[in-house]
Amino acid sequence: MPDIKIQIKNLYKIFGSNDKKMISHVEGGMGKPELLEQHGHVLALKDVNIDVPAKGVQVIMGLSGSGKSTLIRHINRLIEPTSGEMLVDGNDVLSMSDADLEHFRRFQASMVFQNFALFPHKTILENGMYGLKVQGQKDDQARPKAQKWLDRVGLSGFENHYPAQLSGGMQQRVGLARALSTDADILLMDEAFSALDPLIRTDMQDVLLDLQKELHKTVIFITHDLDEALRIGDNIAILRDGEVVQQGDPQDIILNPADEYVSDFIQDINRPRVLQIGSIADPKSKSKGPSMEAETVVEDALQEVIAAKADGVTVVKDGKNIGAASLEQLIHAIARPSGDKKGIESYR
Repeated sequence: MPDIKIQIKNLYKIFGSNDKKMISHVEGGMGKPELLEQHGHVLALKDVNIDVPAKGVQVIMGLSGSGKSTLIRHINRLIEPTSGEMLVDGNDVLSMSDADLEHFRRFQASMVFQNFALFPHKTILENGMYGLKVQGQKDDQARPKAQKWLDRVGLSGFENHYPAQLSGGMQQRVGLARALSTDADILLMDEAFSALDPLIRTDMQDVLLDLQKELHKTVIFITHDLDEALRIGDNIAILRDGEVVQQGDPQDIILNPADEYVSDFIQDINRPRVLQIGSIADPKSKSKGPSMEAETVVEDALQEVIAAKADGVTVVKDGKNIGAASLEQLIHAIARPSGDKKGIESYR
């Protein structure tokens, strides 16, 4: 059982002048549209419960207006809750004093924003030093640390440029370097790559994944893009109208969607390139086919099985045989689930 870094417990957020009085209506079954129409209050989060394992990437996703950005801003208390708990290492962020909260924001949690949030009048190096300066470090301490992370994200030679002289992807590299330079355990990324072009976005995902292999931060990553979520997430929580509708392992969500909303969310993914053979392996089955790692995607497995004219594949994890997947199972896994789908646009 992995260590839990962040626990979100029974979290509610209702926007309005009498938000606490509105909780009883929501608990009684009143939905977001009814609460707005009858009481003029906006339900942003409803009884959210998520355990975030340490040193992994927790993705929170949903459509626009689902509450995902509101949720991440509760972790460092940029938004005050209506009720609930937000525990980090067992300490409730929501009950911290001003001094404790200031320390938490400076040293324990860094944030990367969608719109980059760079200071236009500061150089790239000065932007990279900002978090360190807020921590109280002198220039001679902060400068080499900031330079180290600018180098790590591929910005060597751009130290004396200004944000307007950089592309969007390069500006977001500055934002990531700035967040990493503070050496915080928690990295909050609010749609950090959403404003980037597809190729640059993929490149930034690669940068994050490569750094995560080394740094093992606890990353909370907000996105509305399922392909991005599946690519980088160790765990995924899907929100709809402020409520968690499903959470867990990405492979399990693909194979076992909780409801029609989740089914519609995943219907257009490239299943052969996303599903891993470990998620469909039968531990009781055996195969004379080639042995492959559990993380191998179905597309690659199928190519090898067909080339070998085999009946399936033996699945291996950590050097141990964990079962097999037949050719029929591999083909069945990539078929899009049947059914009358509304399309995700119908939920907006």
